Amino acid sequence: MRGRAPRRKATAFSTTPFARPRYSRRMTVFLQINGTAIVDIPSLYAEINRVFMAGEAWQLGPSLDGLDDLLYGGYGALAGHETATLVWRDIDRSREALGLEATRAWLEDKLRQPGTFNAETIGRQLDALQRGEGQTYFDIVMDIFAGHPNIALLPA
Repeated sequence: MRGRAPRRKATAFSTTPFARPRYSRRMTVFLQINGTAIVDIPSLYAEINRVFMAGEAWQLGPSLDGLDDLLYGGYGALAGHETATLVWRDIDRSREALGLEATRAWLEDKLRQPGTFNAETIGRQLDALQRGEGQTYFDIVMDIFAGHPNIALLPA
């Protein structure tokens, strides 16, 4: 009787039929934002929550700081992933929805909350918008995404 060769342990690189590849939890996650769902600032956060917070017991509120924190990862769809690719469908519609009018309304709403925000800074932001030089809410959101090089944003 011939002796059997010892069975090799299956590894990610093993060619034996019983081997299963081991996938890293660090693989890139692919996500997609539906830009047609974004008609104003609250709907932006509803879409962000749909894409990034599915399966979480809590939701992101309408906060640019909160969005920035979310993009660092650690929870939601980014948890366990070092990189992400985000396809933003119909981004031009989102740019329009989060443009001048939405930004002006957002800043004016801040002015109606005395003591909470710096009225002088907001006044300068409103003046810059009026001159066509200020950032829109959409521009700010794009800057936040740009601050996270681990997330590749692909406009579509």
